Amino acid sequence: MLAAPRTVSDVMTHTAIAVGRRASYKEIVALMEQWQVSALPVLEGEGRVIGVVSEADLLPKEEFRDDAGSLAGAGSLTEAAKAEAVYAEDLMSAPAVTVHADATLAEAARIMARRQVKRLPVVDGVGLLEGVVSRSDLLKVFLRPDEEIAEEIRTSVLPEVPGAAGTGVTVQDGVATLSGPLHDRALVPLLARAVRAVEGVVDIRLDLAGG
Repeated sequence: MLAAPRTVSDVMTHTAIAVGRRASYKEIVALMEQWQVSALPVLEGEGRVIGVVSEADLLPKEEFRDDAGSLAGAGSLTEAAKAEAVYAEDLMSAPAVTVHADATLAEAARIMARRQVKRLPVVDGVGLLEGVVSRSDLLKVFLRPDEEIAEEIRTSVLPEVPGAAGTGVTVQDGVATLSGPLHDRALVPLLARAVRAVEGVVDIRLDLAGG
Protein backbone atom coordinates (compact mmCIF):
# COMPACT_ATOMS: atom_id res chain seq x y z
CA MET A 1 0.00 0.00 0.00
CA LEU A 2 1.33 3.40 -0.92
CA ALA A 3 1.83 5.87 1.88
CA ALA A 4 -0.12 9.10 1.71
CA PRO A 5 1.73 12.24 0.73
CA ARG A 6 2.57 14.02 3.97
CA THR A 7 5.00 16.80 3.15
CA VAL A 8 5.85 19.11 0.30
CA SER A 9 8.66 16.78 -0.79
CA ASP A 10 6.08 14.08 -1.56
CA VAL A 11 4.18 16.13 -4.15
CA MET A 12 6.50 18.85 -5.43
CA THR A 13 8.08 19.01 -8.89
CA HIS A 14 11.75 18.31 -8.30
CA THR A 15 12.96 19.56 -11.68
CA ALA A 16 12.01 23.22 -11.61
CA ILE A 17 12.22 25.68 -14.49
CA ALA A 18 13.93 28.88 -13.35
CA VAL A 19 15.63 31.98 -14.79
CA GLY A 20 18.55 34.20 -13.90
CA ARG A 21 18.52 37.91 -13.05
CA ARG A 22 19.12 38.98 -16.65
CA ALA A 23 16.52 36.81 -18.31
CA SER A 24 14.59 39.00 -20.71
CA TYR A 25 10.87 39.71 -20.62
CA LYS A 26 10.31 37.81 -23.87
CA GLU A 27 12.37 34.83 -22.65
CA ILE A 28 10.28 34.65 -19.48
CA VAL A 29 7.01 34.73 -21.41
CA ALA A 30 8.29 32.01 -23.76
CA LEU A 31 9.30 29.73 -20.89
CA MET A 32 5.95 30.16 -19.14
CA GLU A 33 4.18 29.23 -22.38
CA GLN A 34 6.47 26.29 -23.10
CA TRP A 35 6.21 24.76 -19.62
CA GLN A 36 2.64 25.87 -18.87
CA VAL A 37 3.54 27.56 -15.57
CA SER A 38 2.33 30.83 -14.10
CA ALA A 39 5.54 31.84 -12.30
CA LEU A 40 9.29 31.23 -12.40
CA PRO A 41 11.87 31.42 -9.59
CA VAL A 42 14.71 33.85 -10.21
CA LEU A 43 18.14 32.53 -9.23
CA GLU A 44 21.62 33.82 -8.68
CA GLY A 45 24.95 32.22 -7.88
CA GLU A 46 24.74 28.48 -7.27
CA GLY A 47 20.96 28.48 -7.38
CA ARG A 48 19.83 30.69 -4.53
CA VAL A 49 16.27 31.94 -4.96
CA ILE A 50 16.17 35.74 -4.88
CA GLY A 51 12.68 36.35 -6.23
CA VAL A 52 9.80 35.08 -8.33
CA VAL A 53 8.47 36.53 -11.56
CA SER A 54 4.82 35.71 -12.20
CA GLU A 55 2.18 36.49 -14.77
CA ALA A 56 0.99 39.27 -12.46
CA ASP A 57 4.46 40.85 -12.66
CA LEU A 58 4.37 40.74 -16.45
CA LEU A 59 0.88 42.13 -17.02
CA PRO A 60 1.57 45.85 -16.30
CA LYS A 61 3.50 46.11 -19.58
CA GLU A 62 0.34 45.16 -21.49
CA GLU A 63 -2.05 46.88 -19.09
CA PHE A 64 -0.48 50.31 -19.61
CA ARG A 65 0.50 49.85 -23.26
CA ASP A 66 -1.97 52.49 -24.50
CA ASP A 67 -0.93 55.18 -21.99
CA ALA A 68 1.16 56.88 -24.70
CA GLY A 69 4.37 56.05 -22.85
CA SER A 70 3.52 58.26 -19.87
CA LEU A 71 2.29 55.45 -17.58
CA ALA A 72 0.07 58.07 -15.98
CA GLY A 73 -2.57 55.42 -15.44
CA ALA A 74 -0.31 53.16 -13.39
CA GLY A 75 -1.85 52.35 -10.03
CA SER A 76 1.46 52.45 -8.15
CA LEU A 77 5.15 53.15 -8.57
CA THR A 78 5.73 49.39 -8.55
CA GLU A 79 3.35 48.86 -11.44
CA ALA A 80 4.92 51.73 -13.35
CA ALA A 81 8.40 50.27 -12.85
CA LYS A 82 7.29 46.80 -13.94
CA ALA A 83 5.55 48.21 -17.00
CA GLU A 84 8.92 49.61 -18.12
CA ALA A 85 11.04 46.65 -16.97
CA VAL A 86 12.86 44.39 -19.42
CA TYR A 87 14.77 41.93 -17.20
CA ALA A 88 13.79 39.46 -14.49
CA GLU A 89 15.63 41.36 -11.75
CA ASP A 90 13.34 44.37 -12.31
CA LEU A 91 10.16 42.37 -12.92
CA MET A 92 10.39 39.91 -10.03
CA SER A 93 8.67 40.10 -6.69
CA ALA A 94 11.28 39.95 -3.93
CA PRO A 95 12.04 38.52 -1.50
CA ALA A 96 10.54 35.30 -2.77
CA VAL A 97 7.80 33.54 -0.82
CA THR A 98 9.22 30.04 -0.38
CA VAL A 99 8.64 26.81 1.52
CA HIS A 100 10.86 23.97 2.75
CA ALA A 101 10.52 20.41 1.50
CA ASP A 102 9.69 19.09 4.98
CA ALA A 103 6.77 21.50 5.46
CA THR A 104 3.38 19.83 5.72
CA LEU A 105 0.92 20.19 2.87
CA ALA A 106 -1.35 22.19 5.17
CA GLU A 107 1.49 24.63 5.91
CA ALA A 108 2.16 25.11 2.20
CA ALA A 109 -1.55 25.65 1.53
CA ARG A 110 -1.73 28.30 4.26
CA ILE A 111 1.27 30.15 2.82
CA MET A 112 -0.29 30.16 -0.65
CA ALA A 113 -3.60 31.43 0.69
CA ARG A 114 -2.12 34.14 2.89
CA ARG A 115 0.34 35.39 0.29
CA GLN A 116 -2.07 34.91 -2.64
CA VAL A 117 0.35 32.92 -4.78
CA LYS A 118 -0.24 29.84 -6.93
CA ARG A 119 3.24 28.32 -6.78
CA LEU A 120 6.02 28.22 -4.19
CA PRO A 121 9.73 27.62 -4.79
CA VAL A 122 10.94 24.84 -2.49
CA VAL A 123 14.30 25.74 -0.95
CA ASP A 124 16.83 24.13 1.36
CA GLY A 125 18.25 25.61 4.54
CA VAL A 126 20.46 28.11 2.71
CA GLY A 127 17.89 29.15 0.12
CA LEU A 128 18.98 26.96 -2.80
CA LEU A 129 16.21 25.82 -5.12
CA GLU A 130 15.09 22.19 -4.71
CA GLY A 131 11.86 22.26 -6.67
CA VAL A 132 8.46 23.93 -6.97
CA VAL A 133 5.10 23.09 -5.42
CA SER A 134 1.84 24.32 -6.94
CA ARG A 135 -1.80 24.41 -5.89
CA SER A 136 -2.51 21.42 -8.11
CA ASP A 137 0.28 19.48 -6.38
CA LEU A 138 -1.37 20.03 -3.01
CA LEU A 139 -4.65 18.62 -4.34
CA LYS A 140 -3.01 15.29 -5.24
CA VAL A 141 -3.83 13.92 -1.78
CA PHE A 142 -7.50 13.82 -2.78
CA LEU A 143 -6.64 11.21 -5.43
CA ARG A 144 -6.00 8.60 -2.71
CA PRO A 145 -8.22 5.51 -3.05
CA ASP A 146 -11.10 5.41 -0.57
CA GLU A 147 -10.03 2.04 0.84
CA GLU A 148 -6.52 3.34 1.48
CA ILE A 149 -7.95 6.24 3.47
CA ALA A 150 -10.26 3.90 5.40
CA GLU A 151 -7.38 1.55 6.22
CA GLU A 152 -5.29 4.40 7.60
CA ILE A 153 -8.18 5.50 9.81
CA ARG A 154 -8.64 1.94 11.10
CA THR A 155 -4.99 1.24 11.78
CA SER A 156 -3.51 4.62 12.69
CA VAL A 157 -6.32 6.82 14.01
CA LEU A 158 -8.88 4.71 15.88
CA PRO A 159 -6.35 2.82 18.04
CA GLU A 160 -5.08 6.16 19.35
CA VAL A 161 -8.52 7.30 20.53
CA PRO A 162 -9.60 5.56 23.80
CA GLY A 163 -12.69 3.43 23.31
CA ALA A 164 -12.81 3.94 19.53
CA ALA A 165 -10.90 0.87 18.36
CA GLY A 166 -14.11 -0.98 17.43
CA THR A 167 -15.66 1.89 15.47
CA GLY A 168 -16.66 1.03 11.92
CA VAL A 169 -15.20 3.02 9.03
CA THR A 170 -16.31 3.41 5.46
CA VAL A 171 -15.08 5.95 2.93
CA GLN A 172 -16.85 6.93 -0.27
CA ASP A 173 -15.62 9.71 -2.56
CA GLY A 174 -13.33 10.87 0.25
CA VAL A 175 -16.17 11.19 2.78
CA ALA A 176 -15.43 9.11 5.89
CA THR A 177 -18.37 7.66 7.82
CA LEU A 178 -17.78 6.43 11.39
CA SER A 179 -20.40 4.11 12.86
CA GLY A 180 -21.00 1.98 15.91
CA PRO A 181 -20.83 2.50 19.66
CA LEU A 182 -18.71 5.16 21.31
CA HIS A 183 -19.25 5.02 25.03
CA ASP A 184 -17.68 8.38 25.90
CA ARG A 185 -19.43 11.07 23.88
CA ALA A 186 -16.83 13.60 25.01
CA LEU A 187 -14.42 11.87 22.63
CA VAL A 188 -16.47 12.73 19.54
CA PRO A 189 -14.74 16.08 18.81
CA LEU A 190 -11.31 14.47 19.31
CA LEU A 191 -12.17 11.59 16.98
CA ALA A 192 -13.60 13.93 14.35
CA ARG A 193 -10.46 16.10 14.36
CA ALA A 194 -8.19 13.07 14.09
CA VAL A 195 -10.09 11.63 11.12
CA ARG A 196 -10.33 14.98 9.35
CA ALA A 197 -6.52 15.29 9.59
CA VAL A 198 -6.02 12.15 7.48
CA GLU A 199 -4.75 13.07 4.02
CA GLY A 200 -7.46 12.72 1.40
CA VAL A 201 -10.47 13.03 3.71
CA VAL A 202 -12.96 15.43 2.12
CA ASP A 203 -15.53 15.38 4.94
CA ILE A 204 -16.73 13.18 7.79
CA ARG A 205 -20.08 11.73 8.82
CA LEU A 206 -20.76 10.45 12.34
CA ASP A 207 -23.24 7.68 13.12
CA LEU A 208 -22.05 6.91 16.63
CA ALA A 209 -24.27 5.52 19.38
CA GLY A 210 -23.55 6.21 23.03
CA GLY A 211 -23.00 3.38 25.45
